[in-house]
Amino acid sequence: MSDAELEAIALTLMLAGTTTVLLLLLGTPLAWWLSRRRGTIPALLEAVVAMPLVLPPTVLGFYLLLLLAPDTPVGRLWQQLTGSQLAFSFEALVIGSVIYSLPFVVQPLQAAFSRVPGTLLQAAATLGASPLDQFRAVVLPLTRRSFLVAASLGFAHTVGEFGVILMIGGNIPGETRVVSVALYDHVESLQFAEAHRLAALLVVFSLALLFLLYRGDRRALELGR
Repeated sequence: MSDAELEAIALTLMLAGTTTVLLLLLGTPLAWWLSRRRGTIPALLEAVVAMPLVLPPTVLGFYLLLLLAPDTPVGRLWQQLTGSQLAFSFEALVIGSVIYSLPFVVQPLQAAFSRVPGTLLQAAATLGASPLDQFRAVVLPLTRRSFLVAASLGFAHTVGEFGVILMIGGNIPGETRVVSVALYDHVESLQFAEAHRLAALLVVFSLALLFLLYRGDRRALELGR
């Protein structure tokens, strides 16, 4: 592999890792709140979170680009704080990736939290456990498998992003040129051997990750019988 391709792989892994950590930090309380609430507002929020599943990535990327542009309040504030523009930066990729991959983390966690028996939480409360203690002592042990699934899906989805990345990050080597963009570059330049190499890498990565997740689910079912 060329140095440029290795650089793109390293940047992709850094983006996916950063995004996954932020997704778990933001998605966990959001998924917990959604699993415990009913009504119009939670349903609307669920719809907003799930929009990246059906919205074309370029549409989301376009509106994020408008939001993060240097002449917007968000862009100007970032410029004042950091001295650099937000659009077409690594930080913009992180923002876009968090939004675009949010349902892949929130939905598995929300489903897992919904299956936690309320009687267990009530029993913990009667023993004097605070809501945070209830979550740590009761919810986390029962849903740790779902956290692994959510983190894996969020990471893998970020690795495979293209439309949102290209719209808000462009193609800046060492800054926003991730594997999917490098692959597009190779195809556009008719470098099909190089494109095949990167595409095969993504296919193998995706297949291996999904195989491990499904294999883990099967083993969990077998142990539970």
